[in-house]
Amino acid sequence: MLLIQNIRQDKEAIIQRLAKRGVDFSDLVNQAIELDDSRKEIQGKLDDILSQSNKISKSIGQLFAQKKIEEANQLKAQTAELKAQSHSLSEAMKKVENELLEVLYQIPNSPGDQVPAGKSEEDNKTIKVVGEKPTLTQNLPHWELCEKYNLIDFELGVKITGAGFPVYRGKGARLQRALINWFLDKARDAGYEEIQPPILINEASGIGTGQLPDKEGQMYHMPTDNLYAIPTAEVPITNIYRDVILKEEQFPIKNCGYTPCFRREAGSYGKDVRGLNRLHQFDKVEIVQIQHPEKSYQTLEEMSNYVQGLLRDLGLHYRVLLLCGGDTGFASAMTFDMEVWSAAQERWLEVSSVSNFETFQANRLKLRYKSSSGKKQLAHTLNGSALALPRIVASILENNQTPNGIIVPEVLRPYCGFDVID
Repeated sequence: MLLIQNIRQDKEAIIQRLAKRGVDFSDLVNQAIELDDSRKEIQGKLDDILSQSNKISKSIGQLFAQKKIEEANQLKAQTAELKAQSHSLSEAMKKVENELLEVLYQIPNSPGDQVPAGKSEEDNKTIKVVGEKPTLTQNLPHWELCEKYNLIDFELGVKITGAGFPVYRGKGARLQRALINWFLDKARDAGYEEIQPPILINEASGIGTGQLPDKEGQMYHMPTDNLYAIPTAEVPITNIYRDVILKEEQFPIKNCGYTPCFRREAGSYGKDVRGLNRLHQFDKVEIVQIQHPEKSYQTLEEMSNYVQGLLRDLGLHYRVLLLCGGDTGFASAMTFDMEVWSAAQERWLEVSSVSNFETFQANRLKLRYKSSSGKKQLAHTLNGSALALPRIVASILENNQTPNGIIVPEVLRPYCGFDVID
């Protein structure tokens, strides 16, 4: 959530940066300032009344001490009236504060200076392309390879749950587990502490990282207990630090975690949903950092390079995109996407997003640190997929297929226990 004081101080600049998302947020920004003006006005009146009440209370005590009972009782009547006014103003204050909060919840993060303007993925900027497209002697899509080698049963998932909930079996399940363990080991070697968080969160956690209010209906909700299935491990891991005041010397905080993830993918039906391309349940290893504001963009680059290292070790042809404003997530100030080449589908598949949220999440979370001067300031939060498994699995299967089987990347063989899927 953007800070209201920053909106007031840099109104025009923030409106201009928000315009990079392809949407005019000026009405909401102006509405937020107007509500904040109302809040300040009410606060001023409330402060005056409280000041009057305090003075009168002192006078009442003095009058009683002087045996001036009638005068004291007259002032007590005034305090009763002031108390009623104070209550009325306090209720008005709560109403305005809630209205202001609801408006601020609708305003996304302000894109960074480097983020290009644009409305959709067509406006994203390609930063680099690494490797070459594989040359295949056979070119089967991963869903046919899964059927051929009995790796993943999509129809069985439909029977048990519904579309988008595949069943991994045999060497498919072992490949999935191998990737998870390898990703976690690599993260540990890079200094990330492993966290095994809950996969259900409460409303406060969803609000803290920006998933709630869920304007697009992407989260699975359990209304009986008012809990939500997580869309990524970022949410519970980042919420570890909700309402926490850190010491400056604790930076950087580096956590990683493996979880299943759940997304309704509302509105995506019919859009590249075949096979592993778009699922409602999938596995992912997430990396999260809590960082000093002065170092967060250096950290963003480091996290991007770390993810790229995983892709290189897997021998995958990939590219890095700087997302435009319109394709950048609601809470993110800047995002790099890593996409791998799907040889059989002949298109790029997103496998990781690495994002800097600056203070947007920290403001919601009340995640602060005490600087060397003793001042409490908001920290910066970052996260990245390292990696999301479905499309990684799809790319490994498609890009390494041969007439005699699918070659397992060398780094995964000790984890799989086999070199070839046949």
